[in-house]
Amino acid sequence: MTPQNELRLLPWSGPDGKPCYLSTDDSGSYMSRLADDIEAVQLGMAAQLVERALAVLGDRDAGSEDLPRILAELTGALRDVLRVANSRGHLLAVGGLQS
Repeated sequence: MTPQNELRLLPWSGPDGKPCYLSTDDSGSYMSRLADDIEAVQLGMAAQLVERALAVLGDRDAGSEDLPRILAELTGALRDVLRVANSRGHLLAVGGLQS
């Protein structure tokens, strides 16, 4: 079990959109490492998306379809980043995150 029987919020949802959790006492397990890797990818993609959004906002020639598309992408990235922050913050609170 995880420290104090705490569950780790995973960086993906189940088929019905509900959160997925991991219960393990091994932060180096396959599932823990997979979750860490996916979180890193999600954070990297969010950083790249911020740069793209800034470019669209600064482009006077951007089309009317560009803003809704970038907003939709930013919303998805923000959802992922919030999930990562929530999961890592919870792990820090129980002393389970080792980077």
